[in-house]
Amino acid sequence: MTQHILEAFTAFGFMRRSLVACLALSLSVTPLGVFLLLRRMSLIGDALSHAVLPGVAVGYLLSGMSLLAMGAGGFIAGLLVALLAGWVSSVTTLREDSSFAGFYLGSLALGVVLVSLRGSGVDLLHLLFGSLLAVDRTALIFIGIIATLTLLTLALGYRAIVAEAFDMTFLQVRNQHTPRLIHALFLALVVMNLVAGFQILGTLMTVGLMMLPAIAARCWSNRLPIILLLAVLIGMASSFIGLTWSWYQSIPAGPAIVLTASLGFLISVLFGVEKGLFRLTYNRVKG
Repeated sequence: MTQHILEAFTAFGFMRRSLVACLALSLSVTPLGVFLLLRRMSLIGDALSHAVLPGVAVGYLLSGMSLLAMGAGGFIAGLLVALLAGWVSSVTTLREDSSFAGFYLGSLALGVVLVSLRGSGVDLLHLLFGSLLAVDRTALIFIGIIATLTLLTLALGYRAIVAEAFDMTFLQVRNQHTPRLIHALFLALVVMNLVAGFQILGTLMTVGLMMLPAIAARCWSNRLPIILLLAVLIGMASSFIGLTWSWYQSIPAGPAIVLTASLGFLISVLFGVEKGLFRLTYNRVKG
């Protein structure tokens, strides 16, 4: 049975490359998803995933399907939208999520228009939903570099990022500008990982791998280190199961991975020992 399941990965190099890319991406995007969840910014990841599209489209128009050009364009566009949304919320009475909503909807429409100037429907689908089974060595190196930088940054700035997520007032007392710098750095990491993910899962699917394992992990524990570990494990398991499912059932790989993560989310919502429905119902009945 195990040999049959692993047959696709042992026989085909493109399946192995796809799996390695997904595992590396799971290592970096799921911890960011946990911190977005703790900051009550779960939908910001979705907004930023749409915001990178105009930059990716500009890179595509200038250089074709160049990973470097599209990645750089996507990073600049996503970071610009994040900074603009933060600036608008600071000088007006609008909340940051409202500013993000306004900018990302316009960004998504602009990106689709830009791609349509030169590309076909196939090109647009590639940018929106990725091309996981076409991952090459260059894309693997690119994703590996992004994952490494993200993990190093999270490790070095772990205490500051946790403090900014839970007690921003404490940081403001020590230095008024520190929370803004940490927040900007964190959003830059989110944008960078969404740009890394668009090559394999597309701009629309990457946020699924970022948020669904994080939410599922939160249902099982209240301790941050355990939540981070569970999120990574759920993301990796979803990647492996989703890829295997897509191979044997001939369905798109990216959506298969996100659907698998969605199944993990539903199981966690029902049976999670911390936030699960059955556990909360039992506590109410017992109380």
